[in-house]
Amino acid sequence: MPYQILHDYALVLGSNSPRRKQFLTDLGLTFVVRASDIEENYPPELQGAAITDFIAKLKADAIALTHDKEILITSDTTVWSEGQSLGKPVDRQEAIAMLQRLSGKMHEVITSICLKTTQKEHVFHVITAVHFKALSLEQIEYYIDQYQPYDKAGAYGIQEWIGLVGIERINGSYTNIVGLPTTELMEELIQFIKA
Repeated sequence: MPYQILHDYALVLGSNSPRRKQFLTDLGLTFVVRASDIEENYPPELQGAAITDFIAKLKADAIALTHDKEILITSDTTVWSEGQSLGKPVDRQEAIAMLQRLSGKMHEVITSICLKTTQKEHVFHVITAVHFKALSLEQIEYYIDQYQPYDKAGAYGIQEWIGLVGIERINGSYTNIVGLPTTELMEELIQFIKA
């Protein structure tokens, strides 16, 4: 294990996301899941990363730590498009509308992460630019009907069919778009422990 400094700590993932769980597993980290089921509401004046920072901290505040050596990891991801936050679509129609909005344009995927112990906390975020080519309604409907992306911000998963046919390029972290910026997480986690 290349992260010896983590051996003295118990990691707690405050999320039931299968993608986030898989990323931590792929990083070789040992962790337990302790998620909360909170309403993800935020003050209407917040914009962009301020929204995800707020919700990541909100999630952390809702989860109790049991001892001093636990480090809680919570996160929130949104798709930021033309001054609007696109969360998870509630139904097929909203999913279609979201993908039509993203079609042929650039948007940002923003993930905020809150690291917390009983003594301190640290919130940071990562922003990735994603460029979609123009998508036909047929492509959008096929993707939504086949992949049911109702658990994904912006109604898409880059790792799925729509990412293979529709995304021209990205600027920044790929894993951030999937839901957890792994490179930045490991750097921040080590610094958080050392601080």
